[in-house]
Formats: sequence, structure tokens, C-alpha cells
Amino acid sequence: MPDEDFRTAARATADLVADYLDALPERPVWQPMAEADRRALLDLPLPETGVPLDALLKTVGDRVMTAPMGNGNPRFFGWVNSAPQPAGVLATLAAAAMNPSSAGGDHADVHLERAVVRWIAELVGFPHPAGGGLLTSGTSMATIVCLAAARNRAARLAGVDVRAEGLAALPPLTGYVTGETHSCVRKAWELLGLGSNRLRTVATGEDGRLDTAALAAAVAEDRAAGRLPFLVVASAGTVGTGAVDAFEPIADLAGREGLWLHVDGAYGAFGVLDPAIAHRYAGMDRADSIALDPHKWLGVPVDCGCALVRDTAELRGTFSLVPSYLRDDAAGSLGWFSEYGTEQTRPFRSLKVWASIAHRGRAGVAADIAHTTALARQLGDLVGACDDLELLAPVETSIVAFRYRPAGLDEAAVDRLNRDLPAAVQLRGRVFVTGAVLGGREMLRACLLNATTTEADIRLLLDEVRAAGAELRDRPDTD
Repeated sequence: MPDEDFRTAARATADLVADYLDALPERPVWQPMAEADRRALLDLPLPETGVPLDALLKTVGDRVMTAPMGNGNPRFFGWVNSAPQPAGVLATLAAAAMNPSSAGGDHADVHLERAVVRWIAELVGFPHPAGGGLLTSGTSMATIVCLAAARNRAARLAGVDVRAEGLAALPPLTGYVTGETHSCVRKAWELLGLGSNRLRTVATGEDGRLDTAALAAAVAEDRAAGRLPFLVVASAGTVGTGAVDAFEPIADLAGREGLWLHVDGAYGAFGVLDPAIAHRYAGMDRADSIALDPHKWLGVPVDCGCALVRDTAELRGTFSLVPSYLRDDAAGSLGWFSEYGTEQTRPFRSLKVWASIAHRGRAGVAADIAHTTALARQLGDLVGACDDLELLAPVETSIVAFRYRPAGLDEAAVDRLNRDLPAAVQLRGRVFVTGAVLGGREMLRACLLNATTTEADIRLLLDEVRAAGAELRDRPDTD
């Protein structure tokens, strides 16, 4: 490829990306794709000969960037998907140009990953020994890494080498979650061969937090039945309402019972940086492991999760396997990252993490988080002040769980209305919100992650909920 062709295309790509980001606030947040546009992508023929760079770029601009998910827009309140930090966007291109395998060795990405993992641990206040963490594709993979280490420790303390003998040599292992624990924990549990029937769901209090008395009772019951309790999962921001578990009493109980305390901090762990809510996170630093996502509240471009583990030996003892062709004297005492997780060839994730955090600095990151939590509390206040809206849970982080309940509808009709509302709001294109079920009731769930979101945006969200709700009520099958 001639050098000038690449330079020309690279400059054009930069302009395309910059124009796209500039235009986001003025365009619809999301719109369904036209069938012809959808088919154009689905039916793309495999080219027999190469396509020039300018033609490739035209397809990207005309067919791909015209149909976004919407999460770059400040009025996107769906799921837990953030807008990308511009510095991270730029760093992603540089990382792709280098294209190393960040499994190990003596090159920049390996050392940079050690640094940014330490940064992440410092941001959330978690004790971080060198080698006690690594970047992953997301919290789903980080959870597998952390739970595997927990399982390995439980087996070792029971006198079993689970890597050699398997789970059959152990009594039934049990763990504990709540009904609001993210589904990635159950997936990890099942993939590790532990059996979903042995992942116990314990009660929560009225505040949505794990009930330690219920946890203690479940542990005692399992021990009496000959099972081996070994893990409890606490949430630093539940998926439904953003509730933060009370870590101190859970950590006390885990210490007494010999349980590995894992914190699901995928979305919410970085909330500790907001002085207004930092007190909710007291005791999170006592966890044995934390799984979290820089690609959520920090805005690092997807994909990027992180596993942090207190005991380096447990992590490396779970995964280390070094065949002769991977021996590397330059790796140093910590060895390769591939000794601490499941991936061998690993992408250069650390550059976009470094750029995203360094560009904002600790103070900037904390200010962005505090802005979104303050707006969430304001949204909660607005909901609470309206007769036709219902706040379903206190706003603890930046998730607001609420319902639209106009007068004259019974509970069944309110449920049907709120079940259909998210899609109706999305189709209008002005804001994007998603739904969920909490305590058996359909609800709207607004998650605020974008530091450019304004008070006008959250007021527009409520206006759109009412407008879409009125349209739905006019349909004969809604009343």
C-alpha cells in the first residue's frame, strides 16, 4: 500500500470520526434501521479483489456510522453504556497500529497495563499488590477470573488440587448472591462447573442491600448439610437500582466464615470517587476481589474490564501454565499476564485506559462522576414531585428506577404500560431509556453516565415518557 494512500485515508477517517462526534447531540438518539439498510449489511458479498481505502471509508460513513446504538448521545439513559472518551478513541487507533499481544514480554503495553491496573485500584481504593490484577474484555470475564481464584483457594484449603483432581474430589461448593446480583456472576459460576442450584439467593432488606442475617443463616444451613460455603458476592451498585451493599458487615461475616468476598463493581465501584456518596463504599477495600468496567463510568472505549485480586498467589496459582515455547527470562518475577487469566493472545487495552484517565486526571474523573450522580438525584426528585410518576427506590448512585402511573389505571394496566414504554420512548428518537423488573413490577430504568448530560436532558426524558405513555394509553389493548 502506498504510504500516501494510508495517510490520506487516515486523515479522512479522523475527519469522519470528529464530524460524527460533533453531530451526536443534534441527531436522533436512536432510530431503527430501514430494512434496505439492514439487508445491505447482512448481505454484503465477499469481494473477490481488494477494495480501495477510500471506498472502504465511504461504506463506513454511509452504512455503519449512520446507524449507531445511540450511547454517545447525552440523552442516552439505557442499560449501562457510556459515551467514549475522545482521548480513548485516539489511543485506540495507535494501539491498533502497534497490534501487540499483551500476554507478556518486555514491550510498552505490558508495563503500561501494570500501571493502569494500579491506577484503577487507586481510584477505587483497593489494596493492589503488583500482579494482583489485569485488564479483561469486561466484567463478565473479570468475574470468571475472580471466581476461579476463589474456587481454587476453597479447594486448596480443603486439601484438594482442583486443577489436577477436578470438582469431584470436593464436597458441594456453595456461594451466595442476592436477587439483584448481575447475571454475569451466575454465568461464571455455571461455567466453572459449580452448578447453579448451589448458588444461593439470599434475602435483601427493604433498602435492597444484602441481609447479613439471612446470609449467616444460609451459610449455617449449608455447613450442617455437608456443603462447603466459600463465596459471597456483594454489589457496588446493583443492576436494577444502583444500590450499594453494606460492605463492612458482609466483610466481617466473610472473615468469620472463611468466605471469599467478591465485589461486583462493574458499573458502580467508581462511585466511591464522589464525596457525596463515598460513605456508601466503606469496607469495599476489604474484599478479596473486585470486578469492574473502565468502559462504563470512565468512558474507556469498549472493550475493557478489570479484575483486581488481593492475593496474587491465588490468582497466578489458578491460571499459570507456561509451556516451554513461552518461557521468557525477560518477563521478570511477575511472569506473563497470561498466567493470571484465560487469554493467551491479549489486545493492547491499556493505551486507551491510560489516555482516558490521564486526559481527565483523578480530579476530572471524580468531577464527571459527581456530575452524573447529582443529576440522577435531581431526576429522582423530579420524579418524586410528580403525581403521575413513581420513584421505586432511593437514588444511591446514578441509576433512577421509576414508573409512569397516570391516574385511573389498576396495577395490571400500569405494569403493561411500563413494559411497553421503553420501546415507545426509544422510537420517538429524542431520548433513550430501557426497562427492567423490580420486585415483580415493570419499571423504567435511567442510567446516567455521560458527563455532558444536562438538567434539560433529564427534564426532556420525563416529557418523553409522558408523551409516549399518552400514545400507548390511546391504544385499545393498553387500558
